[in-house]
Amino acid sequence: MSANPDFIYQPPLSPYLDIVYRDEDLVVLNKPSGLLTVPGRLTEHKDCLQTRVQRVLPTATVVHRLDMATSGILLMALNKAAHVNISRQFEKRQTEKQYLARVYGHVKESSGEIDQPLICDWPNRPKQKVDLQHGKKALTHYRVLSYQNNSTLVELTPVTGRSHQLRVHMLSLGHPILGDRLYAHDQALTESPRLQLHAHWLKITHPVTEQVLTFSTPCPFT
Repeated sequence: MSANPDFIYQPPLSPYLDIVYRDEDLVVLNKPSGLLTVPGRLTEHKDCLQTRVQRVLPTATVVHRLDMATSGILLMALNKAAHVNISRQFEKRQTEKQYLARVYGHVKESSGEIDQPLICDWPNRPKQKVDLQHGKKALTHYRVLSYQNNSTLVELTPVTGRSHQLRVHMLSLGHPILGDRLYAHDQALTESPRLQLHAHWLKITHPVTEQVLTFSTPCPFT
């Protein structure tokens, strides 16, 4: 059963590929909202960031993912050694990521943390939900950047990397992300044609030089 029965995949074609940085070991991309990171099961879901990158850089492999509706920084490895090294950094939480999101309503506290365990909402997959008994630990720090009429721009720093973590955590505060087809109520959904969630900053250690690298991309909805 799909939580999105009326969904039609129409991946954006312009820009077809937005490369932020590239060297012998890794490539950093700015993924548009609406493009899958990896291919889906259906033939019409084969167009994705991985496929597009591998046309230009055949050895590229996916190290981490962004939800289809989320835009922003995504990194791929260009050889096996780099893939193993960077994967380990993500697993050990040695990387740092920050997202920008516009959420429904005014978030009261100027900053805080959301410590709510998450689990797959199986009958409604791919949705996730808070489950205090069986959920896996999930932690997000948030900071309010600005207020608009009926929305708040927040900076989100996930400590863990659970599926849909930021979307469900903001929903648990009563502030769903604008344009979220899976979790937003009607008012928050109609506020934006896209999910207003953008991975705008990433810090990693280079797998070969061990230099600390930071990447950022401008937010398309601020």
